[in-house]
Amino acid sequence: MDVTTFQSKPPLPRSFYNRPTLTVAKEMLGKFLVHKIADTMLAGKIVETEAYIGETDPACHAAGGKTARTALMYGPPGFAYIYFIYGMYYCLNAVTEGEEFPAAVLIRGVEPLAGIENMTQFRGMPAGKNLTNGPGKLSIAFDLNKNQNGLDLCGDRLYLIEGSQIEEKNIVTTTRIGINVGTDFPWRFYVKNNPFVSKQKQG
Repeated sequence: MDVTTFQSKPPLPRSFYNRPTLTVAKEMLGKFLVHKIADTMLAGKIVETEAYIGETDPACHAAGGKTARTALMYGPPGFAYIYFIYGMYYCLNAVTEGEEFPAAVLIRGVEPLAGIENMTQFRGMPAGKNLTNGPGKLSIAFDLNKNQNGLDLCGDRLYLIEGSQIEEKNIVTTTRIGINVGTDFPWRFYVKNNPFVSKQKQG
């Protein structure tokens, strides 16, 4: 897609994020993720998300209470919470709900739309579903790391814009993956049959 498609749309307002996390996680599907790096624009359609909600969610980083690491989750909605896992990957989350209630949506899969050549260079591999079909993969492809942690998603560097409408019949709801606790919570959503989803439901 031409970058003008993304340049003409404003970032989603903070009110989008200041809602129940499950609602935000589901409605983020189809929205476009944009990261501006100097004169380069990277963009893609969000096709997979996962919700993490409050201190009672054992898989949420805030389950252990407020710390220096999780302080962003207790702040205002609409900010990027980016953390490091396995000593090698960064994961992009959008903080949701009101202040002092820690919740966020993890972006797990994105379908590349603009700046794909740059993404392949960042990933060191050719274009294809493996480019961005996972939270760590998409963060590398979008050149996201600790330097973007805390960025305002309503700003002009890293943000979401209106994209394509995903019909309810094309949204799959499953339990979360890649975690060891809270595995029975059906808080993962993805676009049915999209190749950039990290793991499709079988059967």
